[in-house]
Amino acid sequence: MERVRLAREIVAAYLQARRELRRAPIESVVAALRAEASPAPLTPGPHELEEARRLGWTVARTLKLMPGDTRCLARSLVLTRLLARRGIPAKLVIGAQVDPEFFAHAWVEYDGQPVLSSGDGLFGRLVEL
Repeated sequence: MERVRLAREIVAAYLQARRELRRAPIESVVAALRAEASPAPLTPGPHELEEARRLGWTVARTLKLMPGDTRCLARSLVLTRLLARRGIPAKLVIGAQVDPEFFAHAWVEYDGQPVLSSGDGLFGRLVEL
């Protein structure tokens, strides 16, 4: 039953993120997704990092089954929502590489550690939200 509940939460967050992205800038979208945040733990710990990574893996697997664009930005927005609801503070990072051609990438970090793939250092940070 827990898996079904989590899958529903992921799908709902995905639909909300897509809807918000159509009408607002990314900063507003991230704020809206974090609107139901729980209080964050006082000190980051290994339990929160493990939970963030588990949720990141689950988000990626679940969104693979969804139609539409479920690449890095969608995964990062959904994970940001799930982590905020659990009181796990995280940063959504958007980066880019310019050589050999321009390519952008988004990922989520908890306490400076990537929770979703950060592109193995190939992407320079453009913005942290």
